[in-house]
Amino acid sequence: MHRSGATMAWNVFKFCTALRGLGSIMILLVLGVVGVTYYAVVLTSCVPALYSGGLDSLVAMVVLILFHGLLVMLLWSYFPVVFTDPGSVPPNWRPTIDEERGEADPLVGTEFSNVPSDPSQRIRYCRKCNQLKPPRCHHCSVCGRCVLKMDHHCVWVVNCVGALNYKYFLLFLTLVTASLLPHFISFFSDGEIPGTPGSLATTFLAFVLNLAFALSVLGFLIMHISLVSANTTTIEAYEKKTTPKWRYDLGRRKNFEQVFGMDKKYWFIPAYSDEDMRKMPALQGLEYPSKPDFDSQ
Repeated sequence: MHRSGATMAWNVFKFCTALRGLGSIMILLVLGVVGVTYYAVVLTSCVPALYSGGLDSLVAMVVLILFHGLLVMLLWSYFPVVFTDPGSVPPNWRPTIDEERGEADPLVGTEFSNVPSDPSQRIRYCRKCNQLKPPRCHHCSVCGRCVLKMDHHCVWVVNCVGALNYKYFLLFLTLVTASLLPHFISFFSDGEIPGTPGSLATTFLAFVLNLAFALSVLGFLIMHISLVSANTTTIEAYEKKTTPKWRYDLGRRKNFEQVFGMDKKYWFIPAYSDEDMRKMPALQGLEYPSKPDFDSQ
């Protein structure tokens, strides 16, 4: 039995190492899909239609403007997900109060003398990182560290999706779905698609790739919309299956603001206003408001 457990741990480690190597390839794959789509939509379909005149020219112009606008927003959202730290536990972090109960036993000893000693208060501790864990924080085996409000590790961005880049990830999913719309409009438009057999093959390949990509991303987007509406993450949705009430569910609007902020001007761009960053500790990933009636109970 011990030998089997050791083998399982080794396999998991190798799997996590493989994910780290796979991630860089995935970024190139995403950029490759973007490049093929750009060639199919802009160079093969829309540019020739601009010179045809009439209604086709007008439709091509609208598609080009829409496509380029969405493409800029898509890349603007994608690269912040890749390069933004999802949130790390500050060195020597200590909780002011315990905000989660029942996941670990109370810690005792001189090393945690600054931690509340009330036996009814339970504190989470990561034995891999040898540090206390803030509320909603989880350890990522791929990154090898604890991530604030971790949702999942995404190989498509070679990064964890957590407190500090979750909004950018949701915008990326939304814009991927929206950006593929002009391609479908162009592909299913009346009239023949001009070009050589090679360009037609590229257009068809781009359509097949984008159709598969759009369907998978759309399903993923619908799932995350439901998670945001309940103020939970993918990991927490699994963990709280046996919990009748969720302490961080503040109502749909406030749950949405916990991710996108309160300033409406910044809802659909990968950034936050300075005022939101000052007023909303949840955006920093260390403190989260909970239901008053839940705390009283």
